[in-house]
Amino acid sequence: MRIDIKTFDALTSKELYNILQLRSEIFVVEQDCVYQDIDGKDERSLHIIGYTDEKLVAYARCFKPGDYFDEAAIGRVLVRENYRKFGYGHEITKAAIAAIKTNFKADKIKISAQIYLIIFYESHGFKTVGDRYLEDGIPHITMIKA
Repeated sequence: MRIDIKTFDALTSKELYNILQLRSEIFVVEQDCVYQDIDGKDERSLHIIGYTDEKLVAYARCFKPGDYFDEAAIGRVLVRENYRKFGYGHEITKAAIAAIKTNFKADKIKISAQIYLIIFYESHGFKTVGDRYLEDGIPHITMIKA
């Protein structure tokens, strides 16, 4: 998988369209969750984009400390359904962590993880913090990597 890292202003209109389309496909349609994906935060994000054979297959967005949480943050992590068996979730997560360290010089990262992904994020050094909560009707928990 090839990974590109871009600011919002560096994204082409086609790249942005493909990102928003895939986020909607996974978070709205696949997870049957009606929520406002276009939340005004993309302009402040660093976009981590994974391609296989020039097809968008994985994505995450990253924030510097203070732009989403007090800590640096990763969100909207996804892998296209028929590509999940290839470990691209781990690759895009590692790339997001590295992008935060390189671009924002931050070591502490906060995420709002879906409960079923706790073990996945623990494998990347995140630890659960606090109680479970509902976010857009889906069970989540805060996790921190320090």
